[in-house]
Amino acid sequence: MFVTASNSPGGRRDAFTLLEVLVTIALIALLTGVLVVGTNRLLGDRPKTADELFWTAVSATRHDALFNQHDVRLSLDTKNNEFVALGAGGAQTRHPFVAKTINELDFLAPSAAGGATSVLLGGQLVETKTMPFVTFYRDGTCSPFRAQLKSRNGVRILEIDPWTCAQMLVNRPAS
Repeated sequence: MFVTASNSPGGRRDAFTLLEVLVTIALIALLTGVLVVGTNRLLGDRPKTADELFWTAVSATRHDALFNQHDVRLSLDTKNNEFVALGAGGAQTRHPFVAKTINELDFLAPSAAGGATSVLLGGQLVETKTMPFVTFYRDGTCSPFRAQLKSRNGVRILEIDPWTCAQMLVNRPAS
């Protein structure tokens, strides 16, 4: 709907009414809200990846060590499909996961440590020297380690910074 203003000195002028502009803005806001809510529901229903489960357990364990001021050991219980954080006095925190998500995860000694052994399995280089647990200290640091994630997509090794307990970016030479 256009409103014709015939009282202007130059002749006719067409314009939108205030009501039309407000209705258009309301429709755009409504469609945006539906799109945002729908996207959040779609993304919220997807299963967590192995990386997300690993980092959730690491973050929660580090948080426990920092805020409760005690050392916490994080290990993987493959029989019960869960990460187990063992704190002071035997207190345990469990972080369960779906067995299909993490086929296998190993804590490895840092790459600088000598004596690491590797085996070629199905075209993938897999390290066999593992650590039973990783310790997170009360000052926010952790014991030096790497995480080896095995899944249907292959084997990935995450380098962990012992000062921040976050993933390190590793500079690999171009091939």
